[in-house]
Amino acid sequence: MDERPVVLFDGVCNLCAWSVRFIVAHDDGALRFAPLQSDVASELLAEHGLDADYFDSLVYIDGSGAYTKSDGAVRIARHLDAPYRWAWHARHVPRTVRDAAYDLLARVRYRIWGKKDACLVPTDELRERFLAQTA
Repeated sequence: MDERPVVLFDGVCNLCAWSVRFIVAHDDGALRFAPLQSDVASELLAEHGLDADYFDSLVYIDGSGAYTKSDGAVRIARHLDAPYRWAWHARHVPRTVRDAAYDLLARVRYRIWGKKDACLVPTDELRERFLAQTA
């Protein structure tokens, strides 16, 4: 079984789709992805005690557990090249402050960046890093 970390993201959110493309362009190749709207994501969420219809934030899953909101985002940063990797240091900011900023962005993401009618369809280059194929 593949033990690489997984990032679950809102597959209809334009900002989230852009973020996945950004991560792939700047990461170490270890991360895999699945839209929160997929069956794979529902199974992973259930395995980690989260509701199958959890769409409130990204979810980062590794061998130590599942991390949401800013906790997940800073863990993703560890996989990025410099200078983006330095965002890992944001873990020293109190979670309440980090999550307040995360929640604000989450609330306005559709209004500012828009929303797709269907989940992100990965390019051939991205497809090998996706756990779930989207329709």
